[in-house]
Amino acid sequence: MKSLYTKFALTTITIMLASGLISFIISNTYYQQKLKPYNDEKNTKIALQIVDYINSHENINLDQYLQSISSIGYQLYLADETGKGVFYGEAFRDTHLPSSTKKQVLNGDIYHGIALFPQETFVTGFFANELKNTIGVPLQNEGRHYALFIRPDIKLLFNEMHVLFGWLLGLTIILSIVLVAISTKFLVKPISKLTSATKDLSQGHFSIKLDIDRDDELGELANSFNYMAKKLERLDDMKNEFISNISHDIQSPLSNIKGYTALLEKNSITAEEKKQYISVIQNEITRLSNLTKQLLLLASLHRNEGVIKKKEFNVSKQLKEIILNYQWTLSEKGMMISYSLPDTYVIGDSSLLYTVWDNLITNAIKYNKKNGSIHISVKEKVHTIEISFQDTGIGLSDDEIDRIFDRFYRVDSARTRKVDGTGLGLSIVSSIMKLHDGHIKVNSTKGEGTTFTVSLPML
Repeated sequence: MKSLYTKFALTTITIMLASGLISFIISNTYYQQKLKPYNDEKNTKIALQIVDYINSHENINLDQYLQSISSIGYQLYLADETGKGVFYGEAFRDTHLPSSTKKQVLNGDIYHGIALFPQETFVTGFFANELKNTIGVPLQNEGRHYALFIRPDIKLLFNEMHVLFGWLLGLTIILSIVLVAISTKFLVKPISKLTSATKDLSQGHFSIKLDIDRDDELGELANSFNYMAKKLERLDDMKNEFISNISHDIQSPLSNIKGYTALLEKNSITAEEKKQYISVIQNEITRLSNLTKQLLLLASLHRNEGVIKKKEFNVSKQLKEIILNYQWTLSEKGMMISYSLPDTYVIGDSSLLYTVWDNLITNAIKYNKKNGSIHISVKEKVHTIEISFQDTGIGLSDDEIDRIFDRFYRVDSARTRKVDGTGLGLSIVSSIMKLHDGHIKVNSTKGEGTTFTVSLPML
């Protein structure tokens, strides 16, 4: 299996080569369609100017003049009526020229050899040092007819440029490959670190931290990984704590049931004691039943196994029913409850939302101070309906607010000693809110109280 470094380097080099090939094809098309006709026309004008100059100077030495023309960057071939010819300037690589072409020019026609040169790559077309890749024009001097063939001496005109462009192209390719190799290593290094860290994470080493300081997507990925590792470490801690708590919450009632069942087997107990033992066993069974129901509900919400059945209902009426159910508990604890609940309708699963309100009011009672107060309100906003539960309880710290909705999180031991609980209630609330496209937020001050605000989409 190829490494990411090799794949990235090969892909980049392949793109470079493909881009060069495509650019070459486009450039060749442009040369064939535009530059070659223009080049033919330009050289035709130069050839005709040479002929005009010769014709306007009757006493000109044709041989010397053509030699001077060749010295300034042209290759020439002069053919007479007998078919014999003389070359001037740099020798042609290929001197083959059909006799019919010579006769054509001798008869007064112009031969456009550059334009008619085969449709090959522009490198061979422009630089082809062949006699047929010339411009042929008729020429008369001292009563004799000639055919003059001319083309630029590319080697003379561009020899130094050939070397320069050759070095430029070679160095560009070499430097590009070197820079691609270096840059690829620089780009892949953080990914290699991330791969190694992921392997450590999969083995349960959650305390790892990626030291990648970059302001790009890889830096963002590293930060996300560090956050994920931190969350997983916290989740693992909470899971262990949760297992410990659940084990205790299950073992404790089972031990009580076992103990009181053993007492019931004694013949010496009175009817009143028997009734008391049975009541304790029933309470412990109810406690276990509630615990398992919460666990099953949370699992169902997590999998979203068709548990939600939405319909329109009066949420204020539902809240009043819950408040009525807790009136005895509130009176027993000396707490005051007030509310502002105008008739408000929402679309949702009434039984699941009942669980939300029940959890929130239960928390408000559990964690409230003696003779404290609770206020419940419903308000219609622009696009949402807000239901708030405000208490004057012991409040939450910033760390507790950050973790309060985590599935396995259980509030600190000081609070846990005061009340029974599994730490599942608010996890269930959060899951139900997500199923209703709503959300819940917490505002709290340590020692002063807490406000839970639920927002649901308006009808």
